[in-house]
Amino acid sequence: MIGRLVTRFATGLRFPTLFALAAGLFLVDLVVPDFIPFADEALLALLTVLIGSLRRRRPPVEGA
Repeated sequence: MIGRLVTRFATGLRFPTLFALAAGLFLVDLVVPDFIPFADEALLALLTVLIGSLRRRRPPVEGA
């Protein structure tokens, strides 16, 4: 069920591979300890949301 939702969401993205890479880096970064807590997690989360918001452009409608 979740796999179908993710697949349907990813097909509408302009850069689905880049979104998957950013999301994967975000998840790995949550597990790996770092020197400045939550700074890079916040930046990667914002990057993932930004990439996720980029949708494919709709083709122009003829006759309108």
